[in-house]
Amino acid sequence: MIGMRIAGGLLAVAALATACSTSDRPAHAERPTPGVVSPAAMASTRPTETLRPLLQQALPNVKGKTFTSVIVDFPPDARAMPHRHGHAFVYAYVLEGTVRSRLEGKPVRTYHQGENWVEEPGAHHVLTENTSSTERAELLVVFVSNTGEKLKVDDRTP
Repeated sequence: MIGMRIAGGLLAVAALATACSTSDRPAHAERPTPGVVSPAAMASTRPTETLRPLLQQALPNVKGKTFTSVIVDFPPDARAMPHRHGHAFVYAYVLEGTVRSRLEGKPVRTYHQGENWVEEPGAHHVLTENTSSTERAELLVVFVSNTGEKLKVDDRTP
């Protein structure tokens, strides 16, 4: 029974990883603004992160909440699109490499292997990038979210 639950959870997380790595922006939203580099243009010039699902499990003692864990891989010079994690509480731990991060209204921070941070529900993550142009970086990211809520929503271009 537990194995089936984990397998089913992994399928759901796999679907989440696919959803997190694709964009829901319509084609007409890609119009450039003179003098402004759009998130879409930024993403096309640098590699982006990929997600590898680990576990997704409803919290048995907190109705309506789900625990999800993923490995986020940043190839050399990769940068994530500015994004939010809905109403999820997020914990990130650097497994390998060095990551530069900034939440809106906070200073830029650099995290090395073994360091970690949290993001409050609704936080706007405006910068997440691998600081190295030659080595990869890898994070363990844990979400406690409302069941069924999208875990990563990239900013849309104006």
